[in-house]
Amino acid sequence: MESVQAIKQRFGIIGNDPKLNRAIEKAIQVAPTDISVLVTGESGVGKESIPKIIHQLSHRKHGKYIAVNCGAIPEGTIDSELFGHEKGAFTGATQTRSGYFEVADGGTIFLDEVGELPLTTQVRLLRVLENGEFIKVGSSKVQKTDVRIVAATNVNMFEAIKKEKFREDLYYRLSTIEINLPALRERKDDIHLLFRKFASDFALKYKMPTVKLMDDAINLLLKYRWNGNIRQLRNVAEQISVLEHNRTINAATLQNYLPNIGSNLPAVVNNSKSESDFSSEREILYKVLFDMKSDLNDLKKLTMELMKSGSASDVQKDNEHLIQKIYGDDKDEDFETTTVDDLEVLSIPQHSEVNDTITTEIEDKYHFAEEIEEEETLSLQDKELELIKKSLERHKGKRKLAASELGISERTLYRKIKQYNL
Repeated sequence: MESVQAIKQRFGIIGNDPKLNRAIEKAIQVAPTDISVLVTGESGVGKESIPKIIHQLSHRKHGKYIAVNCGAIPEGTIDSELFGHEKGAFTGATQTRSGYFEVADGGTIFLDEVGELPLTTQVRLLRVLENGEFIKVGSSKVQKTDVRIVAATNVNMFEAIKKEKFREDLYYRLSTIEINLPALRERKDDIHLLFRKFASDFALKYKMPTVKLMDDAINLLLKYRWNGNIRQLRNVAEQISVLEHNRTINAATLQNYLPNIGSNLPAVVNNSKSESDFSSEREILYKVLFDMKSDLNDLKKLTMELMKSGSASDVQKDNEHLIQKIYGDDKDEDFETTTVDDLEVLSIPQHSEVNDTITTEIEDKYHFAEEIEEEETLSLQDKELELIKKSLERHKGKRKLAASELGISERTLYRKIKQYNL
């Protein structure tokens, strides 16, 4: 069994953090087996290195290694990509195609961003994990495959399970062994080491002197949060290497390449969201409009009660909950100063030829309430349609990005697009 240091040199992994070393140790230990592995960690921490280590140290190292980004494949075609399809299975299927699980038979498949898989695909994947069986799209023939599955995600899987976006049984089947990679901010001693390695690589690539950091710049580098982790650090090192003429970098220069540098003060952050929190202005607008509609309907009901009974005190007594809902604490002041004599009580006359005109006037006087309800319903639909159109235009038709911006799932957005014939 190779040592952790030898593995890091072989796969170009930089750092001596204990959590990083423990993750590599687990990968080395689990590699000779066929156990399913789930790699977790924030985006940009280098999760793709773990499945490569596992594959190269396993008995499948001479088989195929296929890495699949599940979040980059459209929902409608991901089953075909993973499991293949028969000729004529759907529009555009002009020939039979083998999926990744068939091609990688005897090898390893790395499912990156596995938390983005649709629920229907999760059912198919669970069957592969259980007994190695799958069915091509448009086929009825069961096929067998022998693949090692290593998955990775930056999603909180327990939250996804709670929201019914990920199957609990699939999670426990995938995470027989779970390997967590620490965020860069948790590896303080490795940050400067990584920066020096990236600066040296870019100096060699662009044929220029290597940039060096002064002490104040190093301190700033270590204090920064690095939300983008190693990927962000690498990009900063490349920018500085290309753009700066002075190859000695101080804190003032480095600060220009670190976004939101002034927001690094300690703070208590509540990561949980309550059920009543709104994630977008669209939802806030809908909430206000629905509350207005509810209040309007309550007012209409009170008005009709006054018209029928002609007694404000009786109406107040029978509809106490409505008055409290509409007026809150101000209802006592409003109704105590109001008497029956002050109210203009509209009587409902019996139908006759003489008072047809009066009846028409009364109906016209309150006809606006019905018109408001109809216009409000239309305005909600129009607003939703307008938001969807603008979001799709901004993201050039990419439904996943548009759905994320609107705060809805991609499947819900697809139904809305079909509903409005976009």
